[in-house]
Amino acid sequence: MSALAPVRVLIVDDDPLVRAGLVTLLEGGPGLEVVGGAGDGAAALTAVEQAVPPVDVVLMDIRMPGVDGITATARLRELPSPPQVLVLTTFDTDEQVLRALRAGAAGFLLKDTPPDRIVSCVHSVAAGEPVLSPAAARRLIDFVADDPAPARRDRARTALAALTERERAVATALADGLTNQEIAAALHMSVATVKAHITRLLRELGLNNRTQVALLAYDARGER
Repeated sequence: MSALAPVRVLIVDDDPLVRAGLVTLLEGGPGLEVVGGAGDGAAALTAVEQAVPPVDVVLMDIRMPGVDGITATARLRELPSPPQVLVLTTFDTDEQVLRALRAGAAGFLLKDTPPDRIVSCVHSVAAGEPVLSPAAARRLIDFVADDPAPARRDRARTALAALTERERAVATALADGLTNQEIAAALHMSVATVKAHITRLLRELGLNNRTQVALLAYDARGER
């Protein structure tokens, strides 16, 4: 996608009125183009696979008939050139947030989020920046640490052990909810170097986005 190309967005929600409202909202946002809508996860997958040019961001509901939003997110992220997925829902339990992020979602918003915030978040995830505040990161840390699954903890520790010391430090910083600028300051490196480390982490760990790296680091911490 060139610097001047609009961010191409697919809206996935089983409520036609919600889809229509989101189309109006996003088409009024700068640098955005709504390429279509889908009423469930299966239709979303078909729409993304057939889209030319490709979809950049999928705005995804969770509870839908047929293929739900979390299952659809996982399937979309398995595509050769996957779009970013931004979950937009009325449900915000810890478990749902965690399941969506583990499936590969780049962010999680509630439907009562202010319109300008939704527009800015679409741009953020399109640029590879997750929509997850430090407060939300801490909430997830607490949820995961309260009930660590030994097998998942051991897999996470094995994965992190294969990284360099510097890469592990960056992964830990992501788990603490730090931005690229904050990581650069804490580890005495440039922002460009931080971004390069994150790119390598994603490749070496086989993950989709930085939020999943943070979750892996949470898992590795195990019991508090």
